[in-house]
Amino acid sequence: MVSTTGKLPVDPVEVRGYDFNDPEGVDYHKLLKMFKTTGFQATNFGNAVDEINKMIKKKLTPIPPKDSKEKETNLNRVGREMTNCSIFLGYTSNLISSGTRETIKYLVKNNMVDCLVTTAGGIEEDFIKCLAPTFLGDFALPGKQLRMGGINRTGNLLVPNDNYCKFEDWIMPILDKMLEEQKQESTIWTPSTMIARLGKEIDNPDSVYYWAYKNNIPVFSPALTDGSIGDMIYFHSYKNPGLILDIAGDVRKMNNQTVYAENTGMIILGGGLVKHHICNANMMRNGANFAVYVNTANEFDGSDAGARPDEAVSWGKIKMDATPVKIYGEASMVFPLLVAETFARTFKREE
Repeated sequence: MVSTTGKLPVDPVEVRGYDFNDPEGVDYHKLLKMFKTTGFQATNFGNAVDEINKMIKKKLTPIPPKDSKEKETNLNRVGREMTNCSIFLGYTSNLISSGTRETIKYLVKNNMVDCLVTTAGGIEEDFIKCLAPTFLGDFALPGKQLRMGGINRTGNLLVPNDNYCKFEDWIMPILDKMLEEQKQESTIWTPSTMIARLGKEIDNPDSVYYWAYKNNIPVFSPALTDGSIGDMIYFHSYKNPGLILDIAGDVRKMNNQTVYAENTGMIILGGGLVKHHICNANMMRNGANFAVYVNTANEFDGSDAGARPDEAVSWGKIKMDATPVKIYGEASMVFPLLVAETFARTFKREE
């Protein structure tokens, strides 16, 4: 607590970092634990660890029965067993392009989160990596030379054009099947049911969405056409027209994820669509109970990415009595460390 009277706060905490002179050697858990008293963004990291651990503790707390007739297994509106805290994980596409994908897959495989929200690239890049690898490059590689060589650059990551050709060969027959089921069985496809179908079809344990399908974890991507999947849908609309995706069905399903939750926690990596979609859904229940943001944006331009948690409180997207945390940091560095100090220390790893 910050004092406004010119005096130190009650029970002030001394600033202190990790002592590498420890005779027992480097203890990485102790090192990360000392972040909380280090100051600056290290302290925000320590506070975020506490906030995520609150989500986990609440999630693992059994829901008390409302009456003696209540069923032993209480299912939410998408058929998953209710928990005392539904954890929403949002992330931008570049994190699936990067090795952070494996951290996200760990959480999904082990049923540690309850709902995913990402962009079109955050979907397709996962499947593309199952078909062909992404490579490390350099931020300074010239775009013209890469273009002439058939290489696409995502920051310092390199994706050959051939990867997208393989993706097209894989997804087009699936779109044909989806259209056939739409016509013959009156199937209504939404972005989330399409993602689940693709997760089933990839049948690869390296895939985040394979595990989301297996564990019945809903994945929402309201701008699913804003990427290579959109290109494939565009090409398919000429080759075999008629496929329909219903976004209205998904916004109802997404919002109900929060409305019927006992408590909610938000972990949002990056900004833009994924950040707002999760926050806006939590507005339907008068705010999330817990929240952690990780991004590098500032709020001077009024952007959603730069908005601090307190702005979300003003909209009713985070509860007024919550203790949300924002880490100003790059998620590929920060998020694996957060997971190491929270989920990985609490949940038993699924063999």
